Amino acid sequence: MRILIVEDEAKTADYLCSGLTEEGFVVDLARNGVDGLHLALEEEYDAIVLDVMLPQLDGWAVLSTLRARRQTPVIMLTASARIDDRVRGLSDGADDYLIKPFSFLELLARLRAILRRGRPQEATHLQVGDLHIDLIKRRVVRGKTRIDLTAQEFSLLTILVRRQGEIVSKAAIASQVWDINFDTNTNVVEVAIKRLRAKIDAPFSTCLLHNVRGMGYVIEDRSAENIL
Repeated sequence: MRILIVEDEAKTADYLCSGLTEEGFVVDLARNGVDGLHLALEEEYDAIVLDVMLPQLDGWAVLSTLRARRQTPVIMLTASARIDDRVRGLSDGADDYLIKPFSFLELLARLRAILRRGRPQEATHLQVGDLHIDLIKRRVVRGKTRIDLTAQEFSLLTILVRRQGEIVSKAAIASQVWDINFDTNTNVVEVAIKRLRAKIDAPFSTCLLHNVRGMGYVIEDRSAENIL
């Protein structure tokens, strides 16, 4: 999932970017209200974390303009504990409100809650063959074996399984997992695929993750195919 953070305080912004990236989110950052509003309107995000006190354009103005055109879920951040400010934020269309300083774990829990509310039709479990993914608990099991993955490995696996049976290009993987443009001189995707395969395929008799030469990668249960 892709998150936009609009925050001008450097330490808070870096803290949020680092934490959410480790949790498997793709994160964009804007350090003022004008840039934040531009990204919010021009790009597709699953949620926005929006500070109130911003240079150039404050969070209230960003939220008001955004709500006239989009309903992207928004969590507002503020150093003010005034009830009037919280009421204003929620009345103007914010989905949740956090007062600084806040716990990252609380922000993460609230973020996941509004994402679940905003996407009621989205599955919380994915499966391919005997591989099961619990998206809420971020747990992967193959057969009866629990598989421990890093945040990036989990994101990579989820992207592939959501599109099981489809070839996913290296460029698409690089963009969605690392939020970078694919460089043919970089082997980051190949290394990540190799590590993922070592965990989800190597210990088992049936391979699920396959290379498609010159095109990318596909995950599917080929043992279930009927060959005529």
